[in-house]
Amino acid sequence: MQRLETENDMKVAVAQLAAMEPRFAAIVERHGMPPLRHAVPGLESLLRIVTGQLISLKAGEAIWSRLATCLGGCTPQEVLKVSEPELRALGLSAAKARTFRAAAAVFAQGRFDNALTIGEEGLRRRLLDIPGVGPWTANVYLLMAVRAADAWPAADLALQVAAQDLFGMVDRPSTRQMVKLGAPWRPNRSTAALLLWQHYRVLRGRPIA
Repeated sequence: MQRLETENDMKVAVAQLAAMEPRFAAIVERHGMPPLRHAVPGLESLLRIVTGQLISLKAGEAIWSRLATCLGGCTPQEVLKVSEPELRALGLSAAKARTFRAAAAVFAQGRFDNALTIGEEGLRRRLLDIPGVGPWTANVYLLMAVRAADAWPAADLALQVAAQDLFGMVDRPSTRQMVKLGAPWRPNRSTAALLLWQHYRVLRGRPIA
């Protein structure tokens, strides 16, 4: 599995992307290199990503703060002790509460022990086997926690908005269009995503780091 772990890894990837698409180079020239978005591999990182699905960053952080207090160390056993109604009372939707417990059960079975040895596609399939984990969640986990170099969360709204602006599209691209758009950027789509997220934050007037 090719990894995106260091600033040098990103510099190499940015140079390769810029050679294909000068507008990526323009992002770096205007705003600098995007920050690496690293998280610790494991159940806690996956659950944090699930928590933030389809809600604002502020709302996700508030819900996660309550969950973290309740769950303690966030081991599979600690998560499984909390019922779905209790998880919903802390702010999760019913679907997310089910995903929390399903993910904890899979991690408790050791299905993600030594996960890096099964390769990016194998790990993506294993993530997608968890009820409630879709392509967006799997790819964000691969990008942040596994540090895979070619993860591409094509369904991400911020990426779609950034791509629409950067590439002068009339309409916001669909997930299918984003998959097609990103295909030429293999095996550096994680860096492309980081660059587009940086562009999105600038569009919204948010801090880059």
